[in-house]
Amino acid sequence: MRLFVLGLVVGTLYLQSRSQIASASALWALLLVLTALIFAAIALMLAQYATRSPAPGRTGTYPSLTVRLAIGSAWFVAGAALGTGYALHRADIRMADELPREWEGRDVSLVGTIASLPTVTERGTRFQFDVERVATTDARIPPNISLTWYAEPGRKAEEATPPPVLAPGERWTLTVRLRRPHGSANPHGFDFEAWALERNIRATGYVRPKGENTKHTGIGGGMMAKIDQARMAIRERMLAALGSQPYVGVLVALAIGEQNAIPAAQWKTFWRTGTGHLMSISGLHITMVAALMYWLAFRIWGRLPPLVSRFPAQRFAALVGAATALAYSLIAGFSVPTQRTFFMLLVIAVGLLIGRGISGSRILAAALLAVVMLDPWCVLAPGFWLSFGAVAMIFYVTANRTGQMGVIRAAIMTQVAVTLGLLPLTLLLFQEVSIVSPLANAFAIPIVSWVVVPLTLFGAALPLELVSYPLQLSHMVMSGCYDVLGWMAALPDAVWQSHTPPAWAVAMAMLGVVILLMPRGLPLRSAGLVAMLPMFFVLPPAPKPGELWLTVLDVGQGLATVVRTATHTLVYDTGPKWNPDADSGNRIVVPYLRGEGVRKLDALVITHDDEDHAGGARSVIDARSPGWVLTSVPKDRDYLANAREVMRCEVGDGWRWDGVEFDVLHPTSNAYEETRKTNNMGCVIKITAPGGTVLMTADIEKMVEAELVARAGDELKSDVLVVPHHGSKTSSTEALLDAVKPTFAVLPVGYRNRFRHPHPDVAARYVARGIPIRRTDWEGALTLKFAVDAKGKPSVESFRARSQRYWTDMPEPPATEDESQRTQ
Repeated sequence: MRLFVLGLVVGTLYLQSRSQIASASALWALLLVLTALIFAAIALMLAQYATRSPAPGRTGTYPSLTVRLAIGSAWFVAGAALGTGYALHRADIRMADELPREWEGRDVSLVGTIASLPTVTERGTRFQFDVERVATTDARIPPNISLTWYAEPGRKAEEATPPPVLAPGERWTLTVRLRRPHGSANPHGFDFEAWALERNIRATGYVRPKGENTKHTGIGGGMMAKIDQARMAIRERMLAALGSQPYVGVLVALAIGEQNAIPAAQWKTFWRTGTGHLMSISGLHITMVAALMYWLAFRIWGRLPPLVSRFPAQRFAALVGAATALAYSLIAGFSVPTQRTFFMLLVIAVGLLIGRGISGSRILAAALLAVVMLDPWCVLAPGFWLSFGAVAMIFYVTANRTGQMGVIRAAIMTQVAVTLGLLPLTLLLFQEVSIVSPLANAFAIPIVSWVVVPLTLFGAALPLELVSYPLQLSHMVMSGCYDVLGWMAALPDAVWQSHTPPAWAVAMAMLGVVILLMPRGLPLRSAGLVAMLPMFFVLPPAPKPGELWLTVLDVGQGLATVVRTATHTLVYDTGPKWNPDADSGNRIVVPYLRGEGVRKLDALVITHDDEDHAGGARSVIDARSPGWVLTSVPKDRDYLANAREVMRCEVGDGWRWDGVEFDVLHPTSNAYEETRKTNNMGCVIKITAPGGTVLMTADIEKMVEAELVARAGDELKSDVLVVPHHGSKTSSTEALLDAVKPTFAVLPVGYRNRFRHPHPDVAARYVARGIPIRRTDWEGALTLKFAVDAKGKPSVESFRARSQRYWTDMPEPPATEDESQRTQ
């Protein structure tokens, strides 16, 4: 069974890594399932042959090594074929629900049900919506969508009208505007489209406040809606009892799995200490609660002899423990870690019911089989690998070992095994690991699992008039725990960062961990350390002397560019800020630098004081502490507070790195004395490398373009032009294009942005001059590599094309829209 399940996971992972799926997917899925059945039959026949009675004069029935390898291989191939075929079948069904492009951005009237626990933010309310009926004629809308109902703005921020209070199961008629799931596509970044596919979100959008939005009587949504209603009731009781106390979000997350309730600052502390898994409903919490209920049921049932004679106490307790695990998992939202724990506990309960012991590896395999069959996209989630990997390492170091380990030694061994075992995966997925994690977990696990969680669940189950007492006590304990974790997180070396290791180095490191954690006395254990070394010392590719690498990141409607030479790195603008906790600096730029192994940022250019260019500046400065900041922005801006040195961007400035020259062409000193739009104070830089030139233009408009042409003239000639102001009609004048004469242009622009950039007239100017445009909204991050002998023709890599999977949205040029609908 174990090899069959391993093959199933491999086959599922293979399908999820494909850039396209077969056109006749139903036929292929059927053939793969038939292949699985054939190889399973072969495995069964081989097993029967190997264990048949021996011939006269021979002894022993144990199969030979060759036969065992054949049996194992047959089971593995059967699992791989079934996994691929099943995942293909499920993918074909889910992909058929996509939103047609012609229905993006159009008003549509829908009737449906609130299908999730609504998340309330400062800007509005997010929720999932199950579509029951499409009222708009001829519209084709997926059945599962994600919506945001924004607050209606007032004259002042505090006068905004919030959306109505929503609850799971409510039926509404809503007028919405939708688009296909389309996220930023960047190296080492979050794949929103895969995340949406796994959750069966096939369109996203917002409620039109002036449309027909009507609440209906009655409740829909079935059992899951009732579970979400129970979760919402628990949340409201907890919020009423604790008010605005600082750790109420942590307790809500521990009770109902709503991780969004935890503020970003607290998540940062938990991440830096490696205790984030404790602050959501983890397998450890479910196991502890189920074990407690098992013990109580066993003790109570065992004291009732008439009942014990009919049904043994151990079996009754097993049923109670499994039912408790299921209830807690459902209240938690049934995430991958909770699914894994529930299915493992269910297998244990079944073993107790039938009176048969089941090995740890078989329990884990059964849970793995159930989770993957329930959700073939779970293999895309980091939590899947970390959750199952942690349990596998615990079984590996505790099972089949001679002698008895004491409680303390077993706890230390388990923590070491989990830390080492997850190290390769953690570096591959996140490029950083908490150094203080073993100590922090040793401190926090007993407090959170044995004190905070039981008190929180006990309080959440009480009536409103009694709920306050255990919750207040739980909050007090959590407050003390957080103070200690906060001290650990503040240590300067609490987190160690690394580059993204290559896949083969990760595989070697995992093998090395297995060797290193073998029982004492076995030879060559130290070879495990040697196998782990490539993960740390095999570095990503970097520019050679004289080369220029330039990556225009996909930050939506904004600009963030990373410029690299052989030994230096410059960030030119940092993209937009989306909310107080999230910006393109901490979500896109810093992860990119970390993944590429860029530990030192030499310089940061903030071209002008617009949020779509400077929104991520604070995050970049705090994370990478650039040597100096060059900007046209006043030095008193709050996001510059932690900068080491801030210099004014001015014509005549320049520097040379590794044979590559950087020259500032705008603004002039006189521009600082004038009253100008922030766009026209943009810091324009020309980069000249042996292999080609690039002109970085920020958001300059017609006036500055004319000044540049008059002042710089032929100096503007460049091989690549980063399109000014995202293609607005206020920029890219004919005079500038004729002066620059680029081979091609790069357009940083947001997908279906509200400004509707690029303007058709601007696009037409580029087309008329034969200048191809490479767009970040269509192609994701664009990396230009100028070799020394490139002669103005760099290699260009589209991250969206390079990382394409069958669910990746590959947009086509939008249809021409009415001019009256355009915004400058």
